[in-house]
Amino acid sequence: MKSTKTSIPLVLGSASTRRSKVLSTLGCTFEICPVEAEEIRNPADPVHTVVTNAAAKYNVCRTRRPDAAIIAADTLVWFEGRLIGKPVDIKEAAAFLRAFSGRAQVVYTGLAMGLPGKEPDLRVEATSVRFKPLTEATIQTYLEQTRPFDRAGAYDIDENGELLIAGTSGSYTNVMGLPEAPVRDWLAANGFI
Repeated sequence: MKSTKTSIPLVLGSASTRRSKVLSTLGCTFEICPVEAEEIRNPADPVHTVVTNAAAKYNVCRTRRPDAAIIAADTLVWFEGRLIGKPVDIKEAAAFLRAFSGRAQVVYTGLAMGLPGKEPDLRVEATSVRFKPLTEATIQTYLEQTRPFDRAGAYDIDENGELLIAGTSGSYTNVMGLPEAPVRDWLAANGFI
């Protein structure tokens, strides 16, 4: 028996074009609600960090849209015991990529997904990303072509990622900032798809 689709509006609590791209592939209609929330950074606990930050974004969006179902997310790169956020400039972006050269890291995304009047469902997805050995020329070409300064770790797997990435273990869309499988499952369970 097929379930009836809900009439509750769906809101993505993010201005990220990459998150919007992933959500749009799932066949649901949604609105964008860009949010700024106070974030924590706990290098010893990346899971707690992304879940807490996703919940904070969710709560900001919830105050604006009490009538809507909301999906909010927070993504970070955890590399050799450090949290890697967005680079402040091209120099820091290049330094990140030099450090990643030939090594692996973990990308964590925390999700907060909820319906009006209910507590959000909190989840975490982790994906291991292995980098190719990178030359200085490759790093400079990548930064010039991609301009990934609004992305955690200074790279975008979906835009020229083949220049940098040797492989992944886990969700590709998680590295984009919105893991498709848990979002799709939540949307289906709640009548959005």
